[in-house]
Amino acid sequence: MDIQSLNARFSHSSAEEVLAFFLNEYKGAIALSSSLSYEDQALTDMICKIDKSTRIFTLDTGRCFPETYSLIERTNERYGIKLEVYFPDYRNVQKMVAEHGVNLFYGSVELRHLCCNMRKIEPLQRALEGLNVWICGLRREQSVTRKDMRLVEWDANNNLVKLNPLINWTEDEVKAYVKQHSVPYNKLHDKGFPSIGCQPCTRAVEPGEDIRSGRWWWENPEHRECGLHRI
Repeated sequence: MDIQSLNARFSHSSAEEVLAFFLNEYKGAIALSSSLSYEDQALTDMICKIDKSTRIFTLDTGRCFPETYSLIERTNERYGIKLEVYFPDYRNVQKMVAEHGVNLFYGSVELRHLCCNMRKIEPLQRALEGLNVWICGLRREQSVTRKDMRLVEWDANNNLVKLNPLINWTEDEVKAYVKQHSVPYNKLHDKGFPSIGCQPCTRAVEPGEDIRSGRWWWENPEHRECGLHRI
């Protein structure tokens, strides 16, 4: 797969056109990893309209908001699908909590990364096994850590292609799509939570703040990634 050629080929294509090509070309070896964000819900809607048999999975870290669990059920009901839910290895989590405490992530960037690795990275790697293409809802304007990402990328950490159909979309465009197509979304978005992760690591943001400033807010902006999207 020639990454550069694919980026050139689809530089002016819609997200739906990009998805239609990849879902057909890599059927059975492609999946969307959904955090149930606005972006991932929009992609779920697009994917279900193109090929409802496509795998869509999410990660349950064990520390999610109740509203997030509710959205899983509402999404399944709306589209007539079953989101695959991956969990961390309980033995690793028990060992981590025994050694560092239940809220270790507030202690240091290193401990927060350890927690993210146990609760997110390990189950993600299991979910990605056997795939050639990983669909993500990343957008450039989301944060400084994502400004250089492209539509089609090679993910050397997971040895597959990462596809970002909404990479050039603005927040307003995503919200407009969700509204226009009546896509189910997390009700926390209506309460000042533009980006939603684990409950202890997510807060509402104030007007004018960066949309990801509520994630790991005690850290410097350049550290505010969980490791799922390492470049």
